[in-house]
Amino acid sequence: MDRIEKLCVDKGMRMTDQRRVVARVLSKATDHPDVEELYRRAHEVDPHISIATVYRTVRLFEESGIIERHDFRDGRSRYEQAPDEHHDHLIDMRTGKVIEFMDHEIEALQAAIAKRLGFKLVDHRLELYGVPIEEKEG
Repeated sequence: MDRIEKLCVDKGMRMTDQRRVVARVLSKATDHPDVEELYRRAHEVDPHISIATVYRTVRLFEESGIIERHDFRDGRSRYEQAPDEHHDHLIDMRTGKVIEFMDHEIEALQAAIAKRLGFKLVDHRLELYGVPIEEKEG
């Protein structure tokens, strides 16, 4: 049983065969797929699965806190497993590739800014958008 499927069972969610397929596809994803890509991957496993089932399942998993939705300014919602450890994202604006990273200095700075403004930081998301630095031809 993969991580997402186990979380669903632990939350008492009824796991149909098609929900299991979507859970397994999401667990195996190393990228941040949108629903259409999840459907394509799930359809390869189970040709009878519908895109409506994938949409409903993704919404259920998101509402249950099992997966997180991201909007990386490309017009589509993209998904990943709710992480065990916090991380931030750098999005390549040319290719759409998403790079996950964690930086302790950034985390400390964010907490310090919140404290300076009279708040205790309880959650945040950091998304950086960039393009690769062009190397000069020499």
